[in-house]
Amino acid sequence: MPQSSVQNPPAKKTILFDGLTEAQVIEKAQAGDGACFEALYNRHKKRVFSLCLRMTSNHAEAEDLTQESFLQLYRKIASFRGESAFSTWLHRLAVNIVLMRFRRKGLLEVSLEKTLEPQEGEPAREIGVKDLTLHGSIDRITLEKSIADLPPGYRIIFILHDVEGYEHNEIAEILGCSIGNSKSQLHKARMKLRSLLGRDSVSTIPVRRSKMAMPVVQLAA
Repeated sequence: MPQSSVQNPPAKKTILFDGLTEAQVIEKAQAGDGACFEALYNRHKKRVFSLCLRMTSNHAEAEDLTQESFLQLYRKIASFRGESAFSTWLHRLAVNIVLMRFRRKGLLEVSLEKTLEPQEGEPAREIGVKDLTLHGSIDRITLEKSIADLPPGYRIIFILHDVEGYEHNEIAEILGCSIGNSKSQLHKARMKLRSLLGRDSVSTIPVRRSKMAMPVVQLAA
């Protein structure tokens, strides 16, 4: 008697609003369906707010930027073509809004075009090589406070790569810089964070984006 093959059940589609998938909701929102746009807002507002809050370290400003992001989404949703995940597209939009706010306020004092150069008395470090002086662990609250104390230019790079899980090519596209500069600034951000923490450490904050395999944020260069 031949054995019947066991097939995995098909993956369930995420139901977002009134039995529709997110793709269908987006399509209807692009056609002007207000209820579907509200459904997208309810689904993504927490992540967008969290991103804005990490970048600004200001609750009230993060709320304002979140609202501005969704207002911009309302204006631009018709331009979404599905070439990337909707959440990625929306987060890029939000990041650019935060960056514009920083530039208007003159807060981006760390140039994205700085090259990676060792400080006086500091040995040169090769990007991508594990920093063996970083070990142990720190609690999440301590790390969050230290990230908030980073200069905005460093904080943005660190959050996008080590917290949100963006690749360097994506960060380069978002910020309008080269991949090499993104890597350089991430290295500088990690070194600055180490100095703010005041001791050798590796964080335990989980990466947010599910596509990333790395389970924790690493402060090693």
